[in-house]
Amino acid sequence: MLRAMKRFTLLPLLLASILSLPAQSSNSFALWPDSAPGALGNAEKDIPSLTVFLPAPEKSTGAAIVICPGGGYGGLAQHEGRSYALWFNEQGIAGFVLKYRLAPNGYHHPAMLQDAARAVRTVRARAEEWKIDPKRIGIIGSSAGGHLASTLVTHFDAGQTNAADAIERVSSRPDLGILCYPVISMGKVTHGGSKKNLLGENPSPELVKELSNELQVTRDTPPCFLFHTAEDTVVSVENALLFADALRQAGVPFALHIYERGRHGIGLGSQPYGSGEQHPWTHDCEFWLKQHEFAR
Repeated sequence: MLRAMKRFTLLPLLLASILSLPAQSSNSFALWPDSAPGALGNAEKDIPSLTVFLPAPEKSTGAAIVICPGGGYGGLAQHEGRSYALWFNEQGIAGFVLKYRLAPNGYHHPAMLQDAARAVRTVRARAEEWKIDPKRIGIIGSSAGGHLASTLVTHFDAGQTNAADAIERVSSRPDLGILCYPVISMGKVTHGGSKKNLLGENPSPELVKELSNELQVTRDTPPCFLFHTAEDTVVSVENALLFADALRQAGVPFALHIYERGRHGIGLGSQPYGSGEQHPWTHDCEFWLKQHEFAR
């Protein structure tokens, strides 16, 4: 009887460990065929990559979202990557988890932005291969990943028409952005660790302003969904409020959800994916994605 009980109690742990396994390498590929711009070597830490999660064909809406995990620009939080991709797949959306370069490996701005821009360009350039609509490619980021996503929605470009690399010829502009408890500003309300990792020890005032994304919103910024919790003690809710206000002033469509309670880094609300109840932000975001024809 005791042995049976032990087997029973170990089953959820075994299931959790299986569900949290990293994606198979066959689903992943380097963003640049040779080396990334500014690469400091050719080790795994120097090679930004995408991992592909495609929905079942009968569910697919043709939309895609590039996923930027958080981690203070010093790491990549697994529960804000693969789990998000599986959640998007349930809604018929293709998920592309980005492994971007990090400060402990010697990288600062603009390496992270280069990686995010290349990720969106890649998905758009290869849209036919994955049966994706090139006009429905979004980006999501959490915490510092939210800063990276907010940087791309405010610092995109149309591509280089004459580039030898076909991927570099297409636009890096996401068609929408989803920002989860994001770092937005590099000013007074910033997250100090993210700022140091991104900009280095003593960034110039000009660089601080350039990467304070509440100051970089224009009418060309794509629609955004933001959520934060009022009691977040790691990244101040002021970050989301500032960005939402900038979107409002620029006339950019947005949805803002501030929840009374909740710690920083909550992800979907339960880890691993499918192991428990999801946070209400996921339901609000799903409704918003349907409004923008990303989900059915």
